[in-house]
Parts: sequence; structure tokens; C-alpha cells
Amino acid sequence: MTITPLKAPLDPGLIDRLHALNEAHATELSSMTRADFEALIASAFFAAAVDDGDGLLIVCDQTTPYSSPNFLWFKARYPAFAYVDRVAVRPSRRGEGLARRLYEAVFAAARQAGHSQVVCEVNFDPPNPASDAFHASLGFEEVGRAHLADRGKGVRYLRLGL
Repeated sequence: MTITPLKAPLDPGLIDRLHALNEAHATELSSMTRADFEALIASAFFAAAVDDGDGLLIVCDQTTPYSSPNFLWFKARYPAFAYVDRVAVRPSRRGEGLARRLYEAVFAAARQAGHSQVVCEVNFDPPNPASDAFHASLGFEEVGRAHLADRGKGVRYLRLGL
């Protein structure tokens, strides 16, 4: 398994595969156009792919120009943070520790940049028990909740101090 940070110029074929992975997980991650997806990667604090698109991770920090309501929730409450906006692993690769390795890369990048916390959200409506268990195993703790009526879901906001 290889974790590759995504930096410009981005390989169009890899972006296509990662966008398809994002869209396959749209319930958990939210759908994006390919152009918006590529722009998010380009503006991210940290973004990475596993192997040839079997996993993806996109992380913003407080300086990222991003209008996601979940990101803005954290931005209104914390002066500095690394925000895991999306992480996904192809179903055929689950159970191999890819998500954990991606998060370890986030923790290292966040520490190197001087961030003292990593934040994210996990759906509670619809429920996502696998993600709840995963984040709990890493030590994340709930710091808030919101119902996103326009997106038809409820989220738990999580934080991990580094």
C-alpha cells in the first residue's frame, strides 16, 4: 500500500478514479461535481490517495476557502484545526488498515504544521456505525451535533487533540 500526497499538477485519470470513489460514498461524504472535487483537492491543507485510487482523504484547515456547513461549524468555534472533510476506501480494500494509515498521515501533517487538533464529522442520521467505531478507536470525542435539513442528514462533530 502506498499513500501518495496529491499535489499539482494532478493526474486526470487519478482524479477521475477518486471522484468516482467519492460519488460511490456520496451518502456519507456528499456528492460533488468533478470540477468542485478537483478544486477542493487543489485548495486542501492535505490530500492523499491510496495506491491507484483505492482510497482518498481530503483535509482542510482554517485557511481553506471552503463553504461546507460542517467546515464552517468548526471555523466558527476553533481558531486553528485540521478538518478531515472526506475519507473513503474502496469496499474491496476495507479491513486492510487503509483509513487508519490515512489518518496517521493527517496527524503527522497536522503536527508538522503546528495544529493541535484534528476535527471531522460523522453522520448519525443516516447512521454510520462503522465510522463511529473507527473514530472512537482513534480517540475522537463528540463536541457537537447538527441537523442539515438541506442535505437530509444529522452529523456528530468530533475532535481529537494532538
